[in-house]
Amino acid sequence: MKVEIYSDIACPWCYIGKRRFDEALGRFDGEVEVVYRPYQLVPDAPATASPHRAWLAERYGPQSRAMDDRVTELGRTVGISYDFDAALHANTFLGHRLLHLAETEYGSAVQGQLKEALLKAHFSDGVDVGDRAALTEVAVAAGLDRQRVAGYLAGEEGAEEVRAQLAEARELGISAVPTFVFEGRWAVQGGQETETFLKVLEQVAAETAQEVGPAGAEGGEACADGACAI
Repeated sequence: MKVEIYSDIACPWCYIGKRRFDEALGRFDGEVEVVYRPYQLVPDAPATASPHRAWLAERYGPQSRAMDDRVTELGRTVGISYDFDAALHANTFLGHRLLHLAETEYGSAVQGQLKEALLKAHFSDGVDVGDRAALTEVAVAAGLDRQRVAGYLAGEEGAEEVRAQLAEARELGISAVPTFVFEGRWAVQGGQETETFLKVLEQVAAETAQEVGPAGAEGGEACADGACAI
Protein backbone atom coordinates (compact mmCIF):
# COMPACT_ATOMS: atom_id res chain seq x y z
CA MET A 1 0.00 0.00 0.00
CA LYS A 2 1.21 3.50 -0.76
CA VAL A 3 0.30 6.50 1.35
CA GLU A 4 1.24 10.01 0.26
CA ILE A 5 1.18 12.57 3.03
CA TYR A 6 0.87 16.22 2.07
CA SER A 7 2.26 18.31 4.89
CA ASP A 8 4.42 21.27 5.82
CA ILE A 9 7.44 21.35 8.10
CA ALA A 10 5.97 24.39 9.85
CA CYS A 11 2.58 22.79 10.55
CA PRO A 12 2.16 21.68 14.18
CA TRP A 13 -0.76 19.41 13.34
CA CYS A 14 1.39 17.70 10.72
CA TYR A 15 3.76 16.72 13.54
CA ILE A 16 0.94 15.33 15.68
CA GLY A 17 -0.58 13.61 12.66
CA LYS A 18 2.73 11.99 11.81
CA ARG A 19 3.16 10.59 15.30
CA ARG A 20 -0.39 9.23 15.37
CA PHE A 21 -0.07 7.74 11.90
CA ASP A 22 3.28 6.15 12.81
CA GLU A 23 1.60 4.56 15.81
CA ALA A 24 -1.14 3.19 13.57
CA LEU A 25 1.48 1.77 11.19
CA GLY A 26 3.11 0.00 14.11
CA ARG A 27 -0.16 -1.75 14.82
CA PHE A 28 -1.04 -2.49 11.22
CA ASP A 29 -0.35 -5.93 9.81
CA GLY A 30 0.79 -5.06 6.33
CA GLU A 31 3.45 -3.31 4.27
CA VAL A 32 3.04 0.40 3.68
CA GLU A 33 5.21 2.79 1.72
CA VAL A 34 4.88 6.31 3.11
CA VAL A 35 5.97 9.24 0.95
CA TYR A 36 5.88 12.86 2.07
CA ARG A 37 4.67 15.43 -0.44
CA PRO A 38 5.30 19.17 -0.10
CA TYR A 39 2.82 21.80 0.96
CA GLN A 40 3.52 25.34 2.14
CA LEU A 41 1.12 27.07 4.48
CA VAL A 42 2.99 30.35 4.02
CA PRO A 43 4.73 30.17 0.64
CA ASP A 44 5.65 33.83 0.78
CA ALA A 45 7.41 33.58 4.14
CA PRO A 46 10.63 35.64 4.00
CA ALA A 47 14.04 34.02 3.71
CA THR A 48 15.06 35.59 7.02
CA ALA A 49 13.52 33.81 10.00
CA SER A 50 11.65 35.63 12.77
CA PRO A 51 10.20 34.60 16.16
CA HIS A 52 7.19 32.34 15.78
CA ARG A 53 5.24 33.94 18.64
CA ALA A 54 5.47 37.44 17.17
CA TRP A 55 4.50 36.27 13.68
CA LEU A 56 1.51 34.25 14.88
CA ALA A 57 0.25 37.10 17.08
CA GLU A 58 0.48 39.51 14.17
CA ARG A 59 -1.48 37.14 11.95
CA TYR A 60 -4.11 35.82 14.35
CA GLY A 61 -4.18 38.24 17.25
CA PRO A 62 -4.84 37.40 20.92
CA GLN A 63 -6.03 33.86 20.11
CA SER A 64 -2.54 32.88 18.94
CA ARG A 65 -1.32 32.00 22.44
CA ALA A 66 -4.31 29.72 23.04
CA MET A 67 -3.70 28.04 19.68
CA ASP A 68 -0.12 27.23 20.65
CA ASP A 69 -1.16 26.08 24.11
CA ARG A 70 -3.73 23.64 22.72
CA VAL A 71 -1.24 22.12 20.32
CA THR A 72 1.39 21.89 23.06
CA GLU A 73 -1.01 19.98 25.29
CA LEU A 74 -1.97 17.53 22.53
CA GLY A 75 1.65 17.13 21.52
CA ARG A 76 2.53 15.77 24.94
CA THR A 77 0.12 12.87 24.39
CA VAL A 78 2.27 11.64 21.49
CA GLY A 79 5.67 12.47 22.92
CA ILE A 80 6.22 15.85 21.26
CA SER A 81 7.77 18.72 23.23
CA TYR A 82 6.74 21.90 21.45
CA ASP A 83 8.77 24.98 22.30
CA PHE A 84 6.98 27.86 20.64
CA ASP A 85 9.06 30.42 22.51
CA ALA A 86 12.13 29.17 20.66
CA ALA A 87 10.44 28.29 17.36
CA LEU A 88 11.17 30.43 14.31
CA HIS A 89 8.86 31.44 11.49
CA ALA A 90 10.78 30.44 8.37
CA ASN A 91 10.27 29.65 4.72
CA THR A 92 10.08 25.86 4.31
CA PHE A 93 10.83 25.55 0.58
CA LEU A 94 14.46 24.50 1.11
CA GLY A 95 13.32 21.87 3.59
CA HIS A 96 10.90 20.44 1.05
CA ARG A 97 13.69 20.31 -1.51
CA LEU A 98 15.74 18.37 0.99
CA LEU A 99 12.88 15.92 1.57
CA HIS A 100 12.66 15.45 -2.21
CA LEU A 101 16.35 14.62 -2.30
CA ALA A 102 15.92 12.10 0.52
CA GLU A 103 13.06 10.33 -1.26
CA THR A 104 14.67 10.16 -4.69
CA GLU A 105 18.20 9.19 -3.62
CA TYR A 106 17.75 7.43 -0.27
CA GLY A 107 14.20 6.08 -0.33
CA SER A 108 10.97 6.69 1.52
CA ALA A 109 12.17 5.27 4.85
CA VAL A 110 15.05 7.76 5.07
CA GLN A 111 12.73 10.52 3.90
CA GLY A 112 10.45 9.69 6.83
CA GLN A 113 13.37 9.89 9.25
CA LEU A 114 14.34 13.27 7.82
CA LYS A 115 10.76 14.52 8.07
CA GLU A 116 10.70 13.64 11.76
CA ALA A 117 14.06 15.33 12.27
CA LEU A 118 12.95 18.51 10.51
CA LEU A 119 9.74 18.71 12.53
CA LYS A 120 11.66 18.27 15.78
CA ALA A 121 14.27 20.82 14.70
CA HIS A 122 11.59 23.38 13.92
CA PHE A 123 9.16 22.86 16.77
CA SER A 124 11.36 21.64 19.63
CA ASP A 125 14.91 22.83 19.00
CA GLY A 126 14.43 26.35 17.65
CA VAL A 127 16.33 25.58 14.43
CA ASP A 128 15.94 27.88 11.43
CA VAL A 129 14.70 25.38 8.85
CA GLY A 130 15.17 27.98 6.13
CA ASP A 131 18.92 28.14 6.70
CA ARG A 132 21.11 25.99 4.46
CA ALA A 133 23.80 25.32 7.07
CA ALA A 134 21.24 24.33 9.69
CA LEU A 135 19.40 22.10 7.23
CA THR A 136 22.64 20.40 6.30
CA GLU A 137 23.29 19.46 9.93
CA VAL A 138 19.78 18.08 10.35
CA ALA A 139 20.11 16.06 7.14
CA VAL A 140 23.51 14.62 8.06
CA ALA A 141 22.16 13.53 11.45
CA ALA A 142 19.32 11.79 9.60
CA GLY A 143 21.78 9.81 7.48
CA LEU A 144 22.31 11.90 4.36
CA ASP A 145 25.76 12.61 2.92
CA ARG A 146 27.11 16.00 3.96
CA GLN A 147 28.83 16.86 0.69
CA ARG A 148 25.82 15.86 -1.38
CA VAL A 149 23.41 17.86 0.78
CA ALA A 150 25.57 20.98 0.87
CA GLY A 151 26.03 20.96 -2.89
CA TYR A 152 22.36 20.27 -3.50
CA LEU A 153 21.16 23.11 -1.30
CA ALA A 154 23.71 25.53 -2.74
CA GLY A 155 22.10 25.27 -6.18
CA GLU A 156 18.60 24.93 -7.57
CA GLU A 157 18.52 21.16 -8.03
CA GLY A 158 15.12 19.75 -7.18
CA ALA A 159 13.44 23.15 -7.04
CA GLU A 160 11.45 22.65 -10.25
CA GLU A 161 10.23 19.24 -9.12
CA VAL A 162 9.11 20.57 -5.75
CA ARG A 163 7.27 23.47 -7.36
CA ALA A 164 5.51 20.99 -9.62
CA GLN A 165 4.45 18.92 -6.61
CA LEU A 166 3.19 22.03 -4.83
CA ALA A 167 1.13 22.89 -7.91
CA GLU A 168 -0.21 19.33 -8.05
CA ALA A 169 -1.39 19.62 -4.45
CA ARG A 170 -3.35 22.75 -5.38
CA GLU A 171 -4.82 21.00 -8.42
CA LEU A 172 -5.95 18.14 -6.19
CA GLY A 173 -7.82 20.67 -4.06
CA ILE A 174 -5.70 20.24 -0.96
CA SER A 175 -6.12 23.35 1.17
CA ALA A 176 -5.28 22.10 4.65
CA VAL A 177 -2.65 19.77 6.04
CA PRO A 178 -1.88 17.10 6.89
CA THR A 179 -3.77 15.27 4.16
CA PHE A 180 -3.20 11.52 3.81
CA VAL A 181 -3.90 10.02 0.38
CA PHE A 182 -4.20 6.22 0.33
CA GLU A 183 -3.45 4.42 -2.92
CA GLY A 184 -4.16 7.63 -4.82
CA ARG A 185 -7.89 7.15 -4.17
CA TRP A 186 -8.92 7.84 -0.60
CA ALA A 187 -8.06 10.98 1.35
CA VAL A 188 -8.15 11.63 5.07
CA GLN A 189 -7.49 15.17 6.25
CA GLY A 190 -6.19 16.23 9.65
CA GLY A 191 -4.21 14.75 12.50
CA GLN A 192 -6.76 12.03 13.18
CA GLU A 193 -6.69 9.71 16.16
CA THR A 194 -4.54 6.60 15.84
CA GLU A 195 -7.61 4.34 15.77
CA THR A 196 -9.02 6.25 12.81
CA PHE A 197 -5.81 5.86 10.84
CA LEU A 198 -5.65 2.17 11.69
CA LYS A 199 -9.22 1.63 10.55
CA VAL A 200 -8.54 3.31 7.20
CA LEU A 201 -5.38 1.27 6.68
CA GLU A 202 -7.31 -1.92 7.30
CA GLN A 203 -10.16 -0.87 5.01
CA VAL A 204 -7.87 0.04 2.15
CA ALA A 205 -5.83 -3.14 2.59
CA ALA A 206 -8.99 -5.20 2.39
CA GLU A 207 -10.06 -3.28 -0.73
CA THR A 208 -13.48 -2.78 0.77
CA ALA A 209 -13.19 0.86 1.82
CA GLN A 210 -15.71 3.37 0.69
CA GLU A 211 -14.32 6.68 -0.45
CA VAL A 212 -13.13 8.57 2.60
CA GLY A 213 -13.82 12.29 2.49
CA PRO A 214 -11.87 14.94 4.37
CA ALA A 215 -12.23 14.60 8.10
CA GLY A 216 -11.03 16.62 11.03
CA ALA A 217 -10.90 20.36 10.55
CA GLU A 218 -13.79 21.87 8.66
CA GLY A 219 -11.95 24.76 7.09
CA GLY A 220 -11.45 27.76 9.31
CA GLU A 221 -8.24 29.58 9.96
CA ALA A 222 -4.82 28.48 11.04
CA CYS A 223 -4.36 25.27 13.00
CA ALA A 224 -7.67 24.35 14.57
CA ASP A 225 -8.78 20.88 15.61
CA GLY A 226 -6.71 18.66 13.41
CA ALA A 227 -5.35 20.55 10.44
CA CYS A 228 -3.56 23.71 9.43
CA ALA A 229 -5.28 25.70 6.70
CA ILE A 230 -4.28 28.67 4.62
